[in-house]
Amino acid sequence: MSDRFDEPREPTLAGATILQIVPELREEPNARSALNVAHMLLQAGARALVAGRQGPLVNDLKAYGGEWIPLTPDSINPLTRRRNDRLLERLVGSERIDIIHAQCSGGAASAWRTAETVAVWLVTTLPDAPPPTGEFARQIGELARGDRIIAPSSYAATPVMERLGVPRDRITVVPRSVDTGLFDARAVHQNRLTVLRNAWSIPPQPRVVVTPGRVAPWNGQLLMPDVARALVDSGWRDIVFVIVGENLQHRGYAQAVLARARALGVESMFRITGHCTDLPAAFAIADVVVVPAVEAPVLGRVVAQAQSVGRPVVASNVGVLSEYIVTPPQMPEDVRTGWVTATGDALDVARALAAALSLDDGAYQAMSARAREFAEYMFSPESVAVATRAVYASLLARAP
Repeated sequence: MSDRFDEPREPTLAGATILQIVPELREEPNARSALNVAHMLLQAGARALVAGRQGPLVNDLKAYGGEWIPLTPDSINPLTRRRNDRLLERLVGSERIDIIHAQCSGGAASAWRTAETVAVWLVTTLPDAPPPTGEFARQIGELARGDRIIAPSSYAATPVMERLGVPRDRITVVPRSVDTGLFDARAVHQNRLTVLRNAWSIPPQPRVVVTPGRVAPWNGQLLMPDVARALVDSGWRDIVFVIVGENLQHRGYAQAVLARARALGVESMFRITGHCTDLPAAFAIADVVVVPAVEAPVLGRVVAQAQSVGRPVVASNVGVLSEYIVTPPQMPEDVRTGWVTATGDALDVARALAAALSLDDGAYQAMSARAREFAEYMFSPESVAVATRAVYASLLARAP
């Protein structure tokens, strides 16, 4: 790595040039994050370049005033990799790039080789979930070389520290953003709620529990009939359970959920809707959102989205999910936004759901407001961009 001076200076992005590398500019978390960060950089008086394969988001980037550089960062072709290395080295010199932020392994490898020959800071972003043990070193090794490493969660960061010995102070947790403007109960008009209620045959009186996500074994919807039965046995009535998500790929599993509901005598309480094009309205219909995953999801986005709409969430203690909810004992009871339950434990889910449904109007509205506030603070595009900006600024304060 090129020599760098560690004498601090006032951190600022004005006049800096930041190059972000993503696999492709299409609608996926890394590319969307890159666009949000580019927008923030331009507003701060910096120059924003994004390199990657062409995609629909190129036009959005240019509309902000950002610059797109064609690149195929994750190619396995050695000739393409060498061209990438030469291009980055040339760009750092000609465009006076201060920081390269690589959001994919191939981009990180090229950026690292560039940083060995010219003075430039390297920031990397880890994938949302740790890869399998056999693939861990190959997929993460280059990303772990960043001067600063952004992890979307502690769940993603911990294996990098434990297996690769990366110091904690080199890693900053910055969660993936969600569109808190779109997922806002105030933006969901009543007619959208009426359309979904009618489509799903939900009468006005019952409480509504929504379980979002593809109907598939790893998402744990098979647990929900047992949850319903436990609630009924405890005296709860007038609840509708709505399972919202694509249900054709694992059709047999979806049928098994309904068969379990029939066997337990709670079939009339269940709706399996299939894919929903208006998820904000689906969350707005809900009184409580339940995410009963039994395997670690790649993203915990639905947990963030539901809280953005102001809905309490009950989620399994698996993967990233517990990080996305405010619960005791990590935080005081009076700031709770939901419940984390033992994975695969229907009775634990039922207890948490009963607690949520037992809230009086005042307590429910207070929790709803806290959930929305937490989502805006943690997951809004603005908050995520500001957190990324702080990572950049910490490096520019020690610029070469």
